[in-house]
Amino acid sequence: MSEPIRNKKADFPVAPTPQNTPANNAPISSHAQQPGVSSIKEETLDTATAASLVSWVNSLAVHPVTSNLSPPVVRRRVAGLKGIQKEHSKLEAQFQEEVLELEKKYFAKFTPLYERRSTIINGSAEPTEKEVEEGKEDEEEDEEDEETKESEKKEQEDESESPATGIPEFWLSAMKNQVSLAEMITDRDEEALKQLTDIRMEYLDCPGFRLIFEFAENEFFTNKTITKTYYYKDESGYGGDFIYDHAEGSKIDWKEEKDLTLRLESKKQRNKNTKQTRVVKISVPTESFFNFFSPPQPPTDEDDDDVSIASDIEERLELDYQLGEDIKEKLIPRAIDWFTGEALQFEELGEDMDPEEFDDEDDEDEDDEDEDDEDERGSASVEDDSDDEDGTSKPKKEAAECKQN
Repeated sequence: MSEPIRNKKADFPVAPTPQNTPANNAPISSHAQQPGVSSIKEETLDTATAASLVSWVNSLAVHPVTSNLSPPVVRRRVAGLKGIQKEHSKLEAQFQEEVLELEKKYFAKFTPLYERRSTIINGSAEPTEKEVEEGKEDEEEDEEDEETKESEKKEQEDESESPATGIPEFWLSAMKNQVSLAEMITDRDEEALKQLTDIRMEYLDCPGFRLIFEFAENEFFTNKTITKTYYYKDESGYGGDFIYDHAEGSKIDWKEEKDLTLRLESKKQRNKNTKQTRVVKISVPTESFFNFFSPPQPPTDEDDDDVSIASDIEERLELDYQLGEDIKEKLIPRAIDWFTGEALQFEELGEDMDPEEFDDEDDEDEDDEDEDDEDERGSASVEDDSDDEDGTSKPKKEAAECKQN
C-alpha cells in the first residue's frame, strides 16, 4: 500500500503560491485511497507484537465491527453513518476542485510578475526605483559609515566599466541552494545549467502541471525548452484529493558526444581469432540532473508480483514527484529567496533547530575525554590502594578507547 505524498508547508504566513495539489495529501497511486497499517507511524515492535497487530487488523477486515453489533437496528444506524460519510466525500472532492480553480485564478495574477522577473534576470530590462526601494532592507541611513559608502561607490564604478548582463547564473545558483535539487546537480551539469534563462510552469486542462526549463543557445543540446509534465488519475483519493499517476519528460536533443546523462568508459576487447586486444569507448549511464527528464513509470502487473521491485518503483515515483513539487511550490514562486539563500531559514531543518541548544562538538568531546581521564585516574588510584592493602598484584585496566571524531 502506497503512502500519500505530503506537501510540507512552512508555519509562517506566506502569499499564495501556485500549486496543483492540496496541502494535505497527494497519493501516488489509487492504492493509497484508504488509510491502513502502512500509514501508521512506525514504532519499534518485536516480531510477536507486530504479528499480533497484523492479525488483529486482518480479523477486522474479515469480521467487521458491525457484524458483532446487536440488535440489527444498530447495524442499520452504522449503515446510515456510512451514507453520510459518502456525502462528505463528495463535498471533499468538490472542495478540491474549487481549490484548484482558485489556484489557477491566482496563478494568472502571478504570471506577469514572473515575466517581469525574467526580463530583469536576463538583462532585457532594469528594475524600477519603486521595485528597488521595496526590495531594500529597512536600514537607517545614519548607521552606514563612510567606509561602507566608499565601498559601494567603488563597486558601482567597477560595474559601470564592465557591466554584467542581467544576473549571471541566477537559476543555477537558486537550484544549488535548494537541497533536494542540489543533490542532483553534478559538476558536469553546471555548465549547461548556467544557460538557463527561465524556469516556469503551467497548468494542464486536466488535473496536472507542466514544468518548463528554458535555455539559451549552448554546446550541449539544441532544445530551446525542456519540459516535464505531471499527470493525476481521474478518480479522487481518500479525502477528495488528487492522486498522482505518472510524469513524462520531453526528449533532449543532445549534440554529438555532449550527452550529460552518459559517460565514456574504456573497455578492452579480445579478438577470438587473432587474440589481439583493442580498447574501445562505450557509453554508460551516469548521474546527472538531466535524468530528471526521464522519470520512472508506475509499476506494471509483473512488477507488482515482486514486492521489492514494486516498492523500489513506488519510492522512486514518490521522490520524482516531490522534486517536481519543490520546483513548482518553492523554487518558482520564491526564486530570488533561493538565489540569495534567504529561503533556507524557512526550511523545516532551520525551523526545528535552535542554535542555543547546541554546543561545539569539539568542546563536548574534550570535556568527555577529560571526564574519562579523571575516572580512569580515580579508578587506578583505588586499585593501587587495594593492591597495597592485600599485598597481591592485580592486572591494570586497559586504557579506555580513544573517541573518534
